[in-house]
Amino acid sequence: MIRHIVFFSASDPTDIKAIRDGLMMLKDIPDSSHFEVGENIHSDTISGPQIDVVVYAEFADEAALAAYKSNPIYEACIARVRPMREIRIAADFKAFSAT
Repeated sequence: MIRHIVFFSASDPTDIKAIRDGLMMLKDIPDSSHFEVGENIHSDTISGPQIDVVVYAEFADEAALAAYKSNPIYEACIARVRPMREIRIAADFKAFSAT
């Protein structure tokens, strides 16, 4: 399983809801087995750059993640969200069991 996490900061705090709504377009891409978008509650007082919105998705494998990223909805989402964001940090990883 591949976990996909992307952090976004808004250039203008008044755009946070619009960024969240734009990222919700990605839920219509069928390649993820789990998909969420959430607003950061800013409870961590020692973080670096301010992160406002988070995307979390799970994929069966790297092929499913690649299909997700090649979907036209993904490109439309980028076109909508990119002008409103300042920071975008993404990580795709395979989880290892703690046991």
